[in-house]
Amino acid sequence: MTNKTEDPTLFDPVDLGPHRLPHRVVMAPMTRSRAGSGNTATPLMERYYRQRSSAALILTEATQVSPQGVGYPDTPGIHTDEQVRSWRSVTDGVHEEGGRIFLQLWHVGRISHPMYHGGEKPVSASAVRPEGEVYTSDGMKPFEEPRALTTDEVGGVVASYRDGAARALEAGFDGVELHAANGYLIDQFLRSETNLRDDRYGGSVDNRVRFLLEATDALIDVWGADRVGVRLAPLSAFNDMADADPKTTFTVAAARLGERNIAYLHVVEQNDFADDARSFDLDTLRDAFGGAYMVNGGYDLGRARKAVASGRAEMVSFGRDFLANPDLPERLREGAELNEADPSTFYGGGAEGYTDYPELEGAHV
Repeated sequence: MTNKTEDPTLFDPVDLGPHRLPHRVVMAPMTRSRAGSGNTATPLMERYYRQRSSAALILTEATQVSPQGVGYPDTPGIHTDEQVRSWRSVTDGVHEEGGRIFLQLWHVGRISHPMYHGGEKPVSASAVRPEGEVYTSDGMKPFEEPRALTTDEVGGVVASYRDGAARALEAGFDGVELHAANGYLIDQFLRSETNLRDDRYGGSVDNRVRFLLEATDALIDVWGADRVGVRLAPLSAFNDMADADPKTTFTVAAARLGERNIAYLHVVEQNDFADDARSFDLDTLRDAFGGAYMVNGGYDLGRARKAVASGRAEMVSFGRDFLANPDLPERLREGAELNEADPSTFYGGGAEGYTDYPELEGAHV
């Protein structure tokens, strides 16, 4: 009699590079704006991440690789020795609880304000001002036109990603994720509406994906491909983003990343172009990439189970539900009621809405 191989479930283990994950419920990266002086990680942040160590994998909040990459108040960095030491307390805490944690590396590009840069303009692929306002410590301010990076300067930004990756290794992380989503610098190079360049980083799709691939290769140089992930958001208009042909742009990006055998591709499935001819089936990216695929965007237990069982994804990342439920994997496993997140405490502040969400009694994973 032939034994039928059962479909994987959300709670089956999965190998991710050298890491054996105990299940498939990942904590998504979420900016919380609670970093301390010098954009360092704090004891409160250590507690926050330690509480969520039952995640298959923790992806940290976006963490800037240089002062030029800052665009929001009280967000952590990974470009000074003090920042490295502060993050070491976080990684030690997560590891003591048996967890695994990747650092998400970030440069906001044009989604910033001169107040963060000594009066100098933020930088981007091209001098295209985003619509809307930026959040600052002095309240909301209109975005200003950014300055286009020179060709030589792009190489310097790639070097800052490499340095951030090296510092993440020193800080005790288990890997890194490149933030190439949500309208930040790498996304600004990828998409045709924000990349009007005529050098080797602009024009054709192959040129527009070059910066993404150079930054990815810089991370691979430090970590090896099997401990590097990349996050993309192909159909999100967040931060005033658009592309004339996102299917081609992001399919090429996914295929090139797949050639590098990175640990996973993390795709934000938010679709702000659902009624637009530019919309496309994001499963195209999974097929082009060919490796471990992580999905994100409004998943509940039912959708997450289906995504894994059908083979659409190896992992599912949860944002707000993990924010409000430090023991989310156990709650999902048991079908328990979830705490509801309080949006008024998402950004800034102290323990309220951060480390005071209750766990199930006797929770374990």
